Amino acid sequence: QVQLVESGGGSVQPGGSLRLSCAASGFTKDYPVIGWFRQAPGKEREGVACISASDDSTWYLHSVKGRFTISRDNAKNMVYLQMNSLKPEDTAVYRCAADKYTGLCIATMNIQYEYDYWGQGTQVTVSS
Repeated sequence: QVQLVESGGGSVQPGGSLRLSCAASGFTKDYPVIGWFRQAPGKEREGVACISASDDSTWYLHSVKGRFTISRDNAKNMVYLQMNSLKPEDTAVYRCAADKYTGLCIATMNIQYEYDYWGQGTQVTVSS
């Protein structure tokens, strides 16, 4: 089993920054790929970023490219999502998820893909 706990959400003004953390515990080595997802009220969940298990390659939602950065600290079983230049459209509940898939993580961003484990989410609000 894997437990995921997100933290770092909050309220910021447009143009501000937040750093989300995803703390993993349990059999983390068996579920090495991490994806960050978000869901705003009235909208479907969308994949924001992911980091691959084998080579740490990354993928980003087009609307966040150049603004968000996903990274991993294996020694601490932590994954981060650095969010800069935040926009009101980024307002959502952000969740991290873990999966056993070992290929390029872009394959897990398909709407039909089901991640194995999910965190409870952290709220990000961007408003002036």
